[in-house]
Amino acid sequence: MTTPFPFVAGTVLTAAKLNAITTLPINDQTANYTLVVGDVGKRVIMNVASANTVTVNDSIFAAGDTIFIANKGAGVSTITAGAGVTINTSGSLALAQYGGGTLIALSASTFTFFPAGGIGYGTATGGSSSSITVGGVAYTLLTFTNTGTLTVTKAGLFDVLVFGGGGGGSSSQVDNTRPAGGGGAGGRTISTIYLDANATITIGAGGAGGTSLGYGTQGSASVAGSQLAVIGGGSGQTPFNVNSSSINAIRGGCGGGGAGNTNFTDGAASSYANTDYGRAGGNGVNESSGGGGGGAGAAGSNGVSTTGGAGGEGIEVNTFIGGSSLFKAGGGGGGGATGGAGGSSIGGAGGGTSAAGSAASANTGSGGGGGGRTGTNNGGGGGSGIVYVRFKV
Repeated sequence: MTTPFPFVAGTVLTAAKLNAITTLPINDQTANYTLVVGDVGKRVIMNVASANTVTVNDSIFAAGDTIFIANKGAGVSTITAGAGVTINTSGSLALAQYGGGTLIALSASTFTFFPAGGIGYGTATGGSSSSITVGGVAYTLLTFTNTGTLTVTKAGLFDVLVFGGGGGGSSSQVDNTRPAGGGGAGGRTISTIYLDANATITIGAGGAGGTSLGYGTQGSASVAGSQLAVIGGGSGQTPFNVNSSSINAIRGGCGGGGAGNTNFTDGAASSYANTDYGRAGGNGVNESSGGGGGGAGAAGSNGVSTTGGAGGEGIEVNTFIGGSSLFKAGGGGGGGATGGAGGSSIGGAGGGTSAAGSAASANTGSGGGGGGRTGTNNGGGGGSGIVYVRFKV
């Protein structure tokens, strides 16, 4: 039956009418709407195909007044504070389709909005879009291989997987057959974040390989909006004995491999303390082989005799993106008479005798290979990073 609320003076309330109090009236709106005092105790339902607003003005409501606001239209309905009004919430005032909640007046000018049913997944465009299924759940996957904009078309949750750029392998030294270490893979981070505005996705560049007895450079950071960032991989160690800055392997998302040098054989530690986000580089063997750069899934291997250490293994991303086996963030192999293999076949291989280190595959966040054992051999460049964004459909 129709609710008797709001009550009229002198009305006799039967049991049926009292039971009907929970059947709140619906105020259906098809355009921007400003709340009025008659909305107290009602359900204001927005039914608009494009973005719209529900405005709350000052001195209209009294403390304790409540209004349920919901959106059933395709356009986002944003609850908007009028002049002099404050609206607080633990969620969002932008209501996606089928979103809603209760607005409670704490005073004539201060309100709290309590979202109903939690926060669901949003929708967005950008990068390369594909449809995937993971664990029986359907998602839209947006893949960013270049810097771009994630355009949020509906506020909500997004799963984001970020890989930084891989570090470059370093150059070997002509004297005493000293090979170089491989570059470390870029760091990795994964999280579910809430977005109600567009976000810039920055893809970290791979570090350059070392040339002319020089060490490679660290990979650049990849960034997803203002909420997620991960550093690039560390460069490999060079045996060029001039000063400590040119000798040490560089600490990064994953550490670079150590060089084959008398006094400096240690691979760099990961900036992520050897967790799943990054691993340490391997050690070199004096005047014989370089260590492999760390990968996201395993530390780089030490050099063995004149064979460079293999780059650390990467990690499989198919639990996030679905499909067949695919790895990212492998370490670069160390140089030697026989170069070390790149991690997961995506890191750059270390150079063999008189050979340069190989570059890592692009958009894998992998490290480049170190220069080979005999002569001055350049290191391979690190692979650029990649960012994946997905949301349920």
